[in-house]
Amino acid sequence: MQDFTRRTLLQGGTALAATGMLTGPALFDFAKAWAQSAPWKAEPGAKLTVMRWKRFVPAEDDAFNAMVAAFKAATGTEMNVFSESFEDVQPKASVAANTGSGLDLAWGLHTLPQLFPTKVLKMNDVADYLGKKYGGWTDAAAKTCKQGNDWLGIPVATNGGYMTYRKSALDKAGFKEFPKDFPSFLEMCKALKANNTPAGFALGHASGDGNSWLHWVLWGHGAYTVDQNDKIIINSPETAKALEYCKALYDSFIPGTASWNDSSNNKAFLAGELYCTANGISIYVAAKTDASKKELAADTYHALWPVGPVGKPTELQLALPILAFNFTKYPNASKAFVAFMLEKENYEKWLDGAQGYLTQTLNGYESAPIWTADPKNAVFSQASKRTLPAAGIGTVGEKAATAIADFIVVDMFANYCTGTKDAKGAMAEAERQLKRIYR
Repeated sequence: MQDFTRRTLLQGGTALAATGMLTGPALFDFAKAWAQSAPWKAEPGAKLTVMRWKRFVPAEDDAFNAMVAAFKAATGTEMNVFSESFEDVQPKASVAANTGSGLDLAWGLHTLPQLFPTKVLKMNDVADYLGKKYGGWTDAAAKTCKQGNDWLGIPVATNGGYMTYRKSALDKAGFKEFPKDFPSFLEMCKALKANNTPAGFALGHASGDGNSWLHWVLWGHGAYTVDQNDKIIINSPETAKALEYCKALYDSFIPGTASWNDSSNNKAFLAGELYCTANGISIYVAAKTDASKKELAADTYHALWPVGPVGKPTELQLALPILAFNFTKYPNASKAFVAFMLEKENYEKWLDGAQGYLTQTLNGYESAPIWTADPKNAVFSQASKRTLPAAGIGTVGEKAATAIADFIVVDMFANYCTGTKDAKGAMAEAERQLKRIYR
């Protein structure tokens, strides 16, 4: 765990200033004034334990730590923050929910608050305060955290994942622009393989990357796990077509993707072994900040996801909601911290620190400076508006969240692509697992 103080923030001021961060006395003066006028007053002696996902962009972590330090200094709240990998956030949040101890706030992935609807602190007042002040919430972001009229958490940001590719490899393969439809995308992947400059996408239990691109393939063919009434419809001709298409893609991939986690494609791309993948902007940021990878950074570009047979975007971007457990001893401090995170004086600087890795969920931040700071950032600004909710066309709730957390769609595709099951068997297994959830 880390205990953030004014001193630790000031010691890191040089690095933060490089990202345009509000640092030093100015940040603390803002925080102090905010705490005095905020609707939520931290309880005397408040101590918050916060679990968050492990950062991929160091400057984002710096900016977040600055928020934590300023909040602590302004409110007197002791802040214990620790990070976990994407894969470990949900299991550890589940332990806290089941035991009623260990965490006050959990900042996780997809529809995490929907997993514990009876264990969370309702955030209606926080959502209303922020929504009215900053232009309202994007549709998918709101659905991620709402159950009926109640907000189970706050959708802090979307981690936009888009196509990340080496332009020189596409040029060599005969593609002057990134494909915009599924058939052209498959042909490009085949051509990349033929030139020994392969593409690769995670087929393992990668909570972000695996779920994102495989739901894109599924939904792009008009196939879904459940319909609008939560009737299970995974076993369908459309799903079979999605499986066939995915298998054709998989045959063109770099070896080993069946065991990839969320960091595997980053490592392969930066090592010069991978030439096209889907990822947040972290690959490009890492290349830009490494003096030995200047050529790689210059050759790295981003593109929107190609559109499937349904004729419209079917992206699943990675939502990053935060929840407070209702067993916290400090509900006011918890709400105050979440609201503080999304105030403009913090949030735009935090987006800037993330360098395009994170996208706003409040419409008022669409014009944040990060999106024009580098032309290669621009595509990521669209993530929160283009994404579908994690449930697809179904009801966003605990069941849909469980299906995502259990990797049902990921395993269905992996079983077929690796030859573990045929198409009928892979769909039947997914159908069986969904019936266990949607009963």
